[in-house]
Formats: sequence, C-alpha cells, structure tokens
Amino acid sequence: LMNYILKILLSAVAVLVIGYILPGVQVDSYVTAIIVAFVVGLLFSILKPILVILTLPVTILTLGLFLFVINAALILLANSWIDGFSVSGFWTALLFSILLSVFESVLYKIIEKN
Repeated sequence: LMNYILKILLSAVAVLVIGYILPGVQVDSYVTAIIVAFVVGLLFSILKPILVILTLPVTILTLGLFLFVINAALILLANSWIDGFSVSGFWTALLFSILLSVFESVLYKIIEKN
C-alpha cells in the first residue's frame, strides 16, 4: 500500500512538472495533480488492456504505434473528467502521455534503488 501511495505521489510530481514545461497542459494545484495521477493510473490499469485487446489488429498493423493513440485518448478522457486539469488537444495529450511515461520510469527507478 505504501509503495502504491508513493507511486501516485511521484506521478503527481511528474504531472505537475509536465504541466509546467509543456504548453497546452494546465494543472491547477498539487491536489489536482494527485487526482490526475490516480485517475490516469486507474484508466491505464483497467481500461487500457481492454482497448489494447479490442484494437489488436490495428496495433499489430501499425507495429505498436497505435498504443500511443490509446494513451492519448485516455489522457483526453481524464481531461474531460477532472476539473483543474486541461490538455489542449490530441497532440498535446500524446506528448503528455509520452513525457509522463518517461518521468515515471525515471522516478520509479530512483525509488527501486532506495
């Protein structure tokens, strides 16, 4: 449980940093960032596997690149659900999801070493 909470908090830090550096992404507060991290984590763990299975032929045809489209769509879904979190469009959501994955990977590796 503590590990999960720590990952949510680190993801929230990543959301805040990306919101600060990426034009077109707005995160109002740290509480909003925590909510975004939680909702995006839920969407990626529950909805993404279903979407991957449903879109498997397209994903195979595009050599996996369609997974980026799924990620961006999930970010846009979170955008529509959460007040205080704003993503300006599809391409911004795509870049946001890529940067979030990179930031989370780096932060999680730092935690695993400790």
